[in-house]
Amino acid sequence: MVELTMEEMSLPVLFEQARKIHQAASDSSVDQDTVKKGCELLKKCEEMIGKLGLFSANETKEDISTTNLKYLLVPYCLGELTEKITEEDRIRILKASQAKLKEFISFCEAMELVPEEELESSARAAGGTFADRRAKKIARFKRQKAAESKLLEIKERKERRGRSTRASALSTPVEAGEEDTEDDDGEEEREAWLTTISLALCKALDLLEMLKKEEEMLLVVKERQSQEGENELSQSILDERAKKAEAWHRDASARVRYTKPAAPITCATFAQDVLEGRAKVSQFHEHKHQPMIFGPASLVGKNPTSEREKIAAQVFQPHYRLPTMSIEEAGLKEMEIMNKWQERTAKVIEEANSSWYKDNRQSRPGDEDDDAAQEKARAWDDWKDDNPRGAGNKKLTPCG
Repeated sequence: MVELTMEEMSLPVLFEQARKIHQAASDSSVDQDTVKKGCELLKKCEEMIGKLGLFSANETKEDISTTNLKYLLVPYCLGELTEKITEEDRIRILKASQAKLKEFISFCEAMELVPEEELESSARAAGGTFADRRAKKIARFKRQKAAESKLLEIKERKERRGRSTRASALSTPVEAGEEDTEDDDGEEEREAWLTTISLALCKALDLLEMLKKEEEMLLVVKERQSQEGENELSQSILDERAKKAEAWHRDASARVRYTKPAAPITCATFAQDVLEGRAKVSQFHEHKHQPMIFGPASLVGKNPTSEREKIAAQVFQPHYRLPTMSIEEAGLKEMEIMNKWQERTAKVIEEANSSWYKDNRQSRPGDEDDDAAQEKARAWDDWKDDNPRGAGNKKLTPCG
């Protein structure tokens, strides 16, 4: 089957294909070729609508036939598809999309399709108060949800009626009054297209506000780039900044007194070095605890040396007790205590294993008494085994 070219297609076919592309682009992302093809189809629809003269400026929605209502959506679909085109000049795309959306909104307003509350809220929001803008957005969101619910209801109603018609056509002959059913279908279709236009109007107003904000942001960025220059800073400016930085560091090194920095050592690192033999417990290191001084910045900052200045700097002290040693000093103190404990333990074990200790233990005078007491206890246990408790009281029991 040979495909028809765009010039050979009729207006309904052109609009149906363009609407399918618009629906696919709204539901998910499509490639740029498809988006551009949809824009071309919609532009062709606009051209044919102008040639046929379907709409007039002095008409209202009541004067437009149900068949032609759907063509009111052409500028709206074209505005949405144009916004999805990816180009380097984003501002041009935004302007073209906004122009089509404004055209759709203006035409709907001329056809008396814009609700009165939307017109009133837009007039109130012109002042710029936050409350008016918020109220306008809430009202528009409610209208959008109501339109979506109504379209879903019409769709379900049409599907139920279609199933009922197909079921009754098999058993019931066609009766008079079928024309009324067709009239109902026509009214329902008109209601569906008017609801679709109302939903598109809400989306167009929201999209137009979003595109205006995006255009303002891009214009600000473009103006800033034009002021600073699109290219990088020239080499002379970079050299000048480098010279200023070098001069600043050179002057700072002349002003600041450097001392040899202390070795970055912690309690765990120093203890590991001591255990592995790389350092000794008594070895001196620079990681000393310096007590914190609280007082006027003028006195503390200049490192007081005299006794009077030290006392003045220590006037303002915290309410809690300050530490008297650093973490490293506390670790060394604990290590010293542990070493002494290990020495005492080793000495006790050595004495316990010596022959003098064993001989002295064997010759203690109380060992014979301990053996006699042990023999006596064993004899008493044997006697209790032979004479259980209550064995000699059988005559005292009633049944004895």
